Amino acid sequence: MRFTDYLKDKILIILLNISALFFLDIFLVLVNNSLNTIVIISSVWIIVLTLYIFIEYYRRNKFFKKIDNTLNKLDKKYLISELMEDSYRLEDKKYKNIIRRSNKSVIERINQLEDEQNDYKDYIESWVHEIKLPITTIELICENNKNEVTRKLQSELSRIDNFVEIILYYARLDKVYKDYIIKEIDLSEVVYETISKNKTYFIQNKMMIDVNCTHTVFSDKKWLVFIINQILINSTKYKREPVGKISIYTEAVKDGVKLYIEDDGIGIEKSEINRIFDKGFTGTNGR
Repeated sequence: MRFTDYLKDKILIILLNISALFFLDIFLVLVNNSLNTIVIISSVWIIVLTLYIFIEYYRRNKFFKKIDNTLNKLDKKYLISELMEDSYRLEDKKYKNIIRRSNKSVIERINQLEDEQNDYKDYIESWVHEIKLPITTIELICENNKNEVTRKLQSELSRIDNFVEIILYYARLDKVYKDYIIKEIDLSEVVYETISKNKTYFIQNKMMIDVNCTHTVFSDKKWLVFIINQILINSTKYKREPVGKISIYTEAVKDGVKLYIEDDGIGIEKSEINRIFDKGFTGTNGR
């Protein structure tokens, strides 16, 4: 809080004191008080008023600085009313009570929205599990009746299954910490499992995939398969005609292992690299 702003806020009190002092001086002159007496009384009045303004500014500035510091440290800033210091001023007590009531309303609304969101995500998860059953059934029918039509159906089913997986993982994003099972896994097994899920899709799109993974890592297999799957699907989507190639290999580094996934697709302009994660960004080579 700046001192000039504080003075502007107290301008009415200052003007009232100056007016009162002016009329007091006139009164003292009219009752034949000496000039020294008038000067002393006026000086004491001004000194007291000045001390009051500076002391009050110091106390108010200190009070609001504490609130600002507390607010900056808070993760949930709408809880500030619970941590504000009590003040002797009736005005501060009223403001604190208003803020507390307002924040209580906000918290109740947030809890309501979170409950609604959780219900919706639970429904999505339930729906995904239900929709996977007919997808699996159709895949088995296609597998047992192989022909040109069923092969095309399998390819489209792989795409549908991928979209369903995206919805499921998106619904679980805010609960990722509950969905992790960290253990030692063979990266080659993870990569081959991912490829196997979409083998019909890769064959139909004439994708060559070269795998050379010779390391094990500690990770969550399910999420790793999902991430690799999204990369491979995108590589296929943006391949160069007529045949695309993907190379997947590992390299040991200090305190870890690097997994490389490289393709010879249409690529991204160098000037657009920093914008590829912007929602809805459409680059030179497509969305």
